[in-house]
Amino acid sequence: MRTLFHSRFYSLTAACALTAAALLAPSKSLLAEGTLAQSAHRIVAVGGSVTEIVFALGEEDRLVARDTTSNHPASAAKLPDVGYIRALSPEGVMSVDPDLILMLEGSGPVETVDVLKKSGVAIADIPEEFTDQGILNKVLAVGEALGVPEKAEKLAEKLKVDLETAQSEADMSSSDLRVLFILTARDGRILASGSETAASGIIALAGARNAVDDFSGYKQLSDEAVLSAAPDVVLMMQRGENHNVHPEEVFDHPALAQTPAGQNKRVIVMGGQYLLGFGPRTADAIRELSDQLSDIRS
Repeated sequence: MRTLFHSRFYSLTAACALTAAALLAPSKSLLAEGTLAQSAHRIVAVGGSVTEIVFALGEEDRLVARDTTSNHPASAAKLPDVGYIRALSPEGVMSVDPDLILMLEGSGPVETVDVLKKSGVAIADIPEEFTDQGILNKVLAVGEALGVPEKAEKLAEKLKVDLETAQSEADMSSSDLRVLFILTARDGRILASGSETAASGIIALAGARNAVDDFSGYKQLSDEAVLSAAPDVVLMMQRGENHNVHPEEVFDHPALAQTPAGQNKRVIVMGGQYLLGFGPRTADAIRELSDQLSDIRS
């Protein structure tokens, strides 16, 4: 994982390597051209968690646009939308005349990112890692990019305590349930989350087990794979009005219907960005998911 500013002005390389101990010490990675970061006032945030962090740092007045996944807080939706994080166009991003782009790792497509990096506009690549420490690194990277590292350190300290408390509470009621995260289940085809995904990360933080971890990323499951996974509960996210599949419909799948989750009609549905964003609200998401798992267990 790297944290890197691609611009003719400055570079940042250390945020992802910061440890919990570093959170308690003054930042030593101030930008050589820090005043440029502080003077950026036409900022585009790409990535819902990135936008949430900007708001949590009290720097939202510097935002001029955001991507489609940036739907929290509600006031963020009033900003111009430059497109979906993985389907950006150079024209859409540049249309708001930004002087800094905060770009979450995984933004794309690659061709658009390449064009933007050649445009001369400062770009901060914000690291993405689906762990509690990954959230703190993200906060510190955004704060560094904005030229407000002290604010970021304070926010990271607060979130660190909140995340530790939420995980401790989850461990006390650890269900060890097998959870199958289903991204889509249209036409009888189940697309599920394996390892190294946001879904797998949040399931682990909530004290449960990902029912499928023998592959990374997302994969369509065969009937045999569904039966072998033997999930105790299905986890899904709320989607747009035209993309929703009613949770009960997933149990029409013949293989899933034979699993413990299907036999007991156990399903949990949570907001997508809230559940998978790995940002300032993740501790609350851990608590909510853990509570619902505990209710199922009991």
